[in-house]
Amino acid sequence: MNASLERMLHEIQVETADSSAWTGISAIEPAVIDALRQTDRGAFVGDDYRHLAYANRPLPVGFGQTISQPFIVALMTQLLLPRPDATMLEIGTGSCYQAAVLARLVKRVVSIEIIAALAERATKQIAKLAIDNVDIHHGDGYRGWPELAPYDGIIVTACATEIPPPLIEQLKPGARMVIPVGAAYGPQDLLVVEKSLAGVTSSRSVLPVAFVPFKRSADDPALA
Repeated sequence: MNASLERMLHEIQVETADSSAWTGISAIEPAVIDALRQTDRGAFVGDDYRHLAYANRPLPVGFGQTISQPFIVALMTQLLLPRPDATMLEIGTGSCYQAAVLARLVKRVVSIEIIAALAERATKQIAKLAIDNVDIHHGDGYRGWPELAPYDGIIVTACATEIPPPLIEQLKPGARMVIPVGAAYGPQDLLVVEKSLAGVTSSRSVLPVAFVPFKRSADDPALA
């Protein structure tokens, strides 16, 4: 047994219970906990932060980006309502930890990363770990990935100033998007966006959060 990992999982459940007044979730479901247990967070952080791999906190992964706090990964995964036959879209691959966790719960994860070096590194890491149901693309996440739309769920791991309309279009009726929205370095809310079977969208705030800003193609001339 990895004592550090088990401590991290315990801390996730404690923080989930403590935040239940906001989220309405008193505990992370066993399937999500098992996905976290099976996904070595240490494989997704650099050598300088390996000793903190199981700390319940975000960590730098380079290029001004972070690997999210495990509690947030667990919460967002559960809010997405993953199921074994689902194809999910992730915006913001980063270290690919979130996608790797989600991949254990769904059929396929399509992940978009705007920073080419991160997309390349994540692709190599996923191959090294023999995770064969995550497809990583270098692109502008605001545009989504229409080639495989509509999606059974969309998860966004950077804070947008608005809910990108292309992502709403690519969300399947009856599905959810989980996305942080707010100011780049100010107040942010984790939103659950739901599209009804009739195609009508609604959103609700779940929790105050702090994410890195959502990058656009203007930040990467190769995508402009």
